[in-house]
Amino acid sequence: MEKLKIGIAGLGRLGKIHAKNLADRISGCELTAACSLLESELEYARTELGVRDCYTNFREMLKNADMDAVAIVTTSGEHCNQLTAALNAGKHVFCEKPLGISVEECYLAEKAVENHPDKVFMLGFMRRFDPSYIYAKQKIESGTIGEPYLVKATGIDPLKFIEGSLRFAGTSGGLFIDMAIHDIDLMRWYLGAEPKSVYAIGGSYGFPQFAALGDAEAGCALFRFENGAMGTIHSGRTAAHGYHIETEIVGTKGAIRISPIPQKNLAMLYCEQGVVTECVEAFPERFAEAYLSEMQEFVNCIREGRKPAVTVYDGTKATQIAFATTESFKNGRLVEIPPHG
Repeated sequence: MEKLKIGIAGLGRLGKIHAKNLADRISGCELTAACSLLESELEYARTELGVRDCYTNFREMLKNADMDAVAIVTTSGEHCNQLTAALNAGKHVFCEKPLGISVEECYLAEKAVENHPDKVFMLGFMRRFDPSYIYAKQKIESGTIGEPYLVKATGIDPLKFIEGSLRFAGTSGGLFIDMAIHDIDLMRWYLGAEPKSVYAIGGSYGFPQFAALGDAEAGCALFRFENGAMGTIHSGRTAAHGYHIETEIVGTKGAIRISPIPQKNLAMLYCEQGVVTECVEAFPERFAEAYLSEMQEFVNCIREGRKPAVTVYDGTKATQIAFATTESFKNGRLVEIPPHG
């Protein structure tokens, strides 16, 4: 089979990661087209990645570019319309999270995917492709920790990036929608069940600007699942030590903890600050291998004629749960999460 020809829409920080992987590191494909509103990003595609076919209009790329598939890494509000247009144009689609910025948009995306059963659609929940998270899933399925009944997830962005968080706080959808959606997806994946209720609290302790926008600097949520299992999420934006991502799955016979210290490598520094373990700085560093693996899986699914395990319905459900969590935080009450459908 000839190499798949793939275009990419969006060349921001994450878009560049996907574009570089498609151009240089993923077998069975080639990056043939790129789309961005910024000429500087298109110049990057031309000079650094060798992409000659560049566009500032997504639909022009769909119409004119020589490509079999497209990776959508644009602003969240464009995802639903763009993935629908791409499927209608006969392209396979990889789309970064979120699926949509409302549950209604997610339902529209579901219909678009259902209308094109011959096309591969994959959503970018990359933590499912991280080696440590995969290892934990395998241990759970083998019964090593017994029956899992609790997932504890922590996700805190570095304090050094707080200005960017404040800049986009008014349009991000809020702390739980913007930051906790990967943790929500992992809870569902590990527990094999859907949450039926959530209670969330939060506050702005060092940066009251978040509260002024109706958002929170940090927050916690407690979930009750349909099978009786529990989940807790701690999301925040002010980790002084770096990018802090931690997940623990507790079962009847043991527990698995992933990244209790988000260490940069296995080295320890002995200096005037004491014994120091340097931490990863941001998501591109922590999940570099996961981003590569998920895009390779997208390509493999197309070439092998199969569908990925991460579906459009996973995107809808995670979005629905995130909105319910935000509602609980804003209204200060327990929120029942309706079944999907």
